[in-house]
Amino acid sequence: MPEGDTVFLLARRLHARLAGRPVLGSDLRVPQLATADLSGARILGTASRGKHLLTRFDPADSALTGPVTLHTHLRMDGEWTVLAPGKRLPARLWPDVRVLLTTDGPTAAALRMPVVELLPTAEEDRVVGHLGPDLLDAATPAEDRVAAAVANLARRPERGIKAALLDQRNLAGLGNLWADELCFLRGHSPWTPVADVDLPPLVRLAVKMLTFSVGPSRAPQVTTGDTRPGRQHWVSGRAGKPCLRCGTTVQVRAEVPGDPEQRRTWWCPHCQPG
Repeated sequence: MPEGDTVFLLARRLHARLAGRPVLGSDLRVPQLATADLSGARILGTASRGKHLLTRFDPADSALTGPVTLHTHLRMDGEWTVLAPGKRLPARLWPDVRVLLTTDGPTAAALRMPVVELLPTAEEDRVVGHLGPDLLDAATPAEDRVAAAVANLARRPERGIKAALLDQRNLAGLGNLWADELCFLRGHSPWTPVADVDLPPLVRLAVKMLTFSVGPSRAPQVTTGDTRPGRQHWVSGRAGKPCLRCGTTVQVRAEVPGDPEQRRTWWCPHCQPG
């Protein structure tokens, strides 16, 4: 599943290519939206909230009665692509199209998108109101984001820290990679109870790392500072290999299907004793 920084960068690209353009034609290929038509609306832009994408439309010359938002979530397989003017998707991809937006310039297509919803913009909280603070929300001071996330995490002190970090109701944007890397960098076993973790430095580090990932470094999700293949991450994806810090063999524990507390997890037993 894409992490919050990946979705943030995708929202930035969609916004840069589509904001301000009129919709000349729309095709929403999900049963509940089969008759919806965004033609004539103007795309205001796209924003991310955690791992959710919100593409907003002004009714302009459309049949819409007010501003609406197209809510999409990539989950494991979803994808947005933007085609240059005059370009078409390969025929093999047409069965995967869930959203098609034709403008006076690029055409945007959502492929294999598991979540596609259309709702009044004023009611966006229906789909993202349950989320904790977005770690990449630059409109909110960083310390306010940290404080809100820490308060949420602390509500269940008995919970394992990795599971708590992945719960988007506590803080929005962290996925498996970031949670494993953060636990390593702070020296915590992924199963350390929240009560035993110094939460403010952990969340501050999460904000810092995600912000760096979407910045001008052009090294997204590189947590070690080393962009060479196999060395971008401290533990994530490195099962059976020596820890880049101490040489101990990195371990992995398999995900337990249906158990949100047990995701596939990588860690170094020596560097993360508790």
